[in-house]
Amino acid sequence: MKTIVCDQPDHFSYQERPAPVATHGQALVRIRRIGICGTDLHAFRGRQPYFSYPRILGHELAGEIMAIGEGVTDLKAGDAVTVIPYLECGNCIACRSGKTNCCTSLQVIGVHQDGGMQEIISMPADHLIKAAGVVYDELALVECMAIGAHAVRRAVVSKGENVLVIGAGPIGLGIMQFARIAGGRVIALDLDAQRLEFARSWSGADATIEGGDEQAKSLVTELTDGNGASVVFDATGSAQSMIQGFDYVAHGGRYLLVSIVDATISFYDPDFHRREMTLLSSRNATRDDFLQVLRCMAAKQLDLVPLISHRCRFDRLVEEFGGWTSPGAGLVKGMVEI
Repeated sequence: MKTIVCDQPDHFSYQERPAPVATHGQALVRIRRIGICGTDLHAFRGRQPYFSYPRILGHELAGEIMAIGEGVTDLKAGDAVTVIPYLECGNCIACRSGKTNCCTSLQVIGVHQDGGMQEIISMPADHLIKAAGVVYDELALVECMAIGAHAVRRAVVSKGENVLVIGAGPIGLGIMQFARIAGGRVIALDLDAQRLEFARSWSGADATIEGGDEQAKSLVTELTDGNGASVVFDATGSAQSMIQGFDYVAHGGRYLLVSIVDATISFYDPDFHRREMTLLSSRNATRDDFLQVLRCMAAKQLDLVPLISHRCRFDRLVEEFGGWTSPGAGLVKGMVEI
């Protein structure tokens, strides 16, 4: 079968590999769509922490069941599925408490082991969710949206709260959507005016702020009646932004770091204590978050197709991917069709 391998930073190659077989508890998925996210872009550019080469990228996946192994009863050939790409051990302290997203030995396909940039992949059947009537483009974006759903669930956003989302990339946009669904008043902050316009039109952000300096802090204060935001999310992948985000949090508020960066994040402790701030991380998502995304899609609360700004065929990705990562490309979400 055909695969695309990231051999080293800034280099993809087409390779032929044997097709997998469906073993006990597994299902074979013919990949139909691959969503491209920041993890893929950073891995390609050599800026992804804890990453090794060569690697088959791709973890935002939609496909069709080809075959099932013994012991699989809830899937059949022809089912359209979205893929939960986080492979947990099931036994550690996190897994035993239902927090499979932060398993102590978590393996993410496309990151820690080979992912979906291949024609066929074998996956544990309990990491596949079927969704009749949902187009492949949308199924491939469920994982991205589930990260936002999980972050908002972690924050326990309530109706009427001022919610500041720093970073209007795909993850930040998903956070905005689910914060809005939870009843929050959403403020989007980013350096890119074009992304902010999309945040307003697609996610329904109530206000947007361009920039990240003292003027941005003043505008956040103004938009929140002098209080700061009750909930702040950072989805930038920038250490500087993550440190600055502490300044936007209201007294008694919550600050969630959704992005990950290979750096030390510090804050001024007396101010942190004075506001009795709650600091949280949010990692990946759980099956419940995937199901929430699908429920919101069914209720017409989410329309994911407008997120797709770039598209190409699988057999053209090697040639086109570099252009997607270049400055000014305007990439929101890339979609690969097989």
